[in-house]
Amino acid sequence: MNRLILTFIVITLAGCSSVPVPVNTTNATFQSPESTQVLNSSVVPQARHHSVLQLNNTDEVTQQESLFPRIARYIKQGVASWYGPRFHGKKTATGEIFDMYAMTAAHKTLPIPSYAQVTNLENNRSIVVRINDRGPFVGGRELDLSYAAAKNLDMQRDGTGAIEIKAISSAQALPHIQRIAASQEQQVYLQVGSFGSAKKAMTLKNKITAYNLPEPDIRSSTYKKSTLYKVQMGPISSTASANQLSQQLAEIGIFDTQFVTESAQSKSSRVTM
Repeated sequence: MNRLILTFIVITLAGCSSVPVPVNTTNATFQSPESTQVLNSSVVPQARHHSVLQLNNTDEVTQQESLFPRIARYIKQGVASWYGPRFHGKKTATGEIFDMYAMTAAHKTLPIPSYAQVTNLENNRSIVVRINDRGPFVGGRELDLSYAAAKNLDMQRDGTGAIEIKAISSAQALPHIQRIAASQEQQVYLQVGSFGSAKKAMTLKNKITAYNLPEPDIRSSTYKKSTLYKVQMGPISSTASANQLSQQLAEIGIFDTQFVTESAQSKSSRVTM
């Protein structure tokens, strides 16, 4: 009898051990290796050529401001160089066409596209550039400026110069760009595209006008045998109007915009088709 009772107890315990323990997964959080890497602030992503930071929220300024915990304190001094004719008309790391007459620059790690204030430490001249490319790829240099940016800093003759770089948001960049433009009797426009093909520029213009937005202008600039067709809107009168226009463009899928200056005496001319 005792053996029978002992056998029954053993069978009962074995059966209990095989029942799975229930797990409440209602509030459980599962992370893939990719999401874990993104959430881990100690992981520093490697900079890649042709990598693009898409600010594809309907409020680009808000999205850029959200970057500031990471880049707002970025202030660095070093040596800058410039690049121009050999790269004019070729693609930058954002995929847009490099224009040596635009106020742009290449940096190794700052988000692209983003803005930075650059100061020439030798003469205290200061400009705002849009980071739209990766580089420089020469050791000991912090920044590669476009020809126009180097000229505004009075660096184009020497080729290099001591500079300070400070990351800023687009909201901070616009007033500075407007002040410089006014001092040079220029106006500020929102450039929504730059192409080596007039047909592609016209396609973008037609897309914008189809949504009853202000009609853009197409301006061309030629250097040697390379012609760029730039689709621009404006002139921009205020930060509020720039924010509204950027939001309207974002709603139709156009995010990669930049502020540029143009004047009647500039090297670009309007294109009519």
